[in-house]
Amino acid sequence: MALSQLIDLASERVGGAVMAANDEFFAGRENLVAAAAPVERDEYVATGKWMDGWETRRRREPGHDWCIIRLGLRGVIRSVVVDTSFFRGNYPEACQVEACDVGGQPDVAELERAAWFELLPRSPLQGDHRNVFPVAVERAITHLRLRIHPDGGVARLRALGQVTPGWDLVDFTGELVDLAAIASGGRVAECSDMFFGDAQNMLMPGAARNMSDGWETRRRRGPGHDWAIVQLGAVGRATRVELDTSHFKGNSPGHFTLEGCMAEGASADALRKDGAWWPILPRTRLLPHTRHLFQDELALSGPLSHVRLQIYPDGGVARLRIWGRTERSHRMLVALARKNALSSSDLAAELARACASPRWAALVADGAPYPDLAGLMAAADRVWRKLSREDWLAGFAAHPRIGDSGGSSWSQREQSGVSRASPAVLTALVDGNRAYEARFGHVYLVCATGRSADDMLADLERRMANDPETELQIAVEEQRKITRLRLAKWIGGE
Repeated sequence: MALSQLIDLASERVGGAVMAANDEFFAGRENLVAAAAPVERDEYVATGKWMDGWETRRRREPGHDWCIIRLGLRGVIRSVVVDTSFFRGNYPEACQVEACDVGGQPDVAELERAAWFELLPRSPLQGDHRNVFPVAVERAITHLRLRIHPDGGVARLRALGQVTPGWDLVDFTGELVDLAAIASGGRVAECSDMFFGDAQNMLMPGAARNMSDGWETRRRRGPGHDWAIVQLGAVGRATRVELDTSHFKGNSPGHFTLEGCMAEGASADALRKDGAWWPILPRTRLLPHTRHLFQDELALSGPLSHVRLQIYPDGGVARLRIWGRTERSHRMLVALARKNALSSSDLAAELARACASPRWAALVADGAPYPDLAGLMAAADRVWRKLSREDWLAGFAAHPRIGDSGGSSWSQREQSGVSRASPAVLTALVDGNRAYEARFGHVYLVCATGRSADDMLADLERRMANDPETELQIAVEEQRKITRLRLAKWIGGE
């Protein structure tokens, strides 16, 4: 993918921020993620010449300087740009970039304990230059650590990549989401012209700041019209469209149309030439400096992977929003509606696939109907935590031992990490399971999805030191995690 189609995941524009730096004597760390290009001023302040970037003092002892950046959007980095514009005799000799993936809102102390890995090895820098480094690490990340050797100034750090949205939560809630948004993984795959404003601006978060913060084409002097193809962040169904011409007062388009197609994986060139487009909104008049909303006017359609916005004849659009549900969310809501229609006893029998405790299944079934998967999950958690020890043990008893080949197809897939274990680890798991059951009176239970045999063996050995009541509560929590995963599979038809 071309660099122009990648998003700066570290930019303040999408929520990026510099959390910490060991030094910022000459120029503040927050400049690193500023959205605007760096500038130069012939101006001096109390600490020296004003510089548009992050600049540390001159080192007089061994070591190097560093800063930690929180990405505005979690994603996979394809290229790092260490921009030293206007730093000529005061730029670092080299840089190094590390990354980690930490959920939630960790503070700096928590990040220091995180599992950092190298994204860019130590690499030489040129002064007053946009130093571009390709990245080949296929891992989604949330934070970066820039190290400069030994000291000096960097104008901007750009982390160009692709967003990795957390669709599971969205799919579970069934909420409407802007499928075209940068935060959802949407991007402009191709457009006819963007002489005055980048088409990706249409998909950026928040309202446009001014006319430069939108998509604007040059004045058309011949026949034809301008257009942009947007690849949605996920296949979904549109239920509401917003087209905003704010700030475009004398240069908004006269009309527009919106079309959709289902061509997941198709190239932009193929879509432009051969896409099987169908109408979402017919040719419609646009007003200058206006937020236009469309819902009842939308033509009913199936799932979409792309939309094509056509403007007549040219002009500027501040924002395009395609509100809807992902196709997976849509299917889950339809499937849940079918489950809600079951009798209480039949629903309980199906729920028992996710957790074999009869009382849990009966109480959750009694709470139906559920409006969405999030409501079902909340009820499942609430009921499970209030059950008795005997009810919990009934749920545990249906699980095969870690390392056994029996159990349901779900159990076998959840324990897929065991299939790659060495004979020594498998033997240790067998012995560990026996010792665990002798000590605690129930099967060793762990949410095995995504975990290796070595990891689970180490977990088992650690938990052997717990007292029985503590271990029971840990097993209860592990069953809760397993149940949630299985409920999603159940609704999803797996």
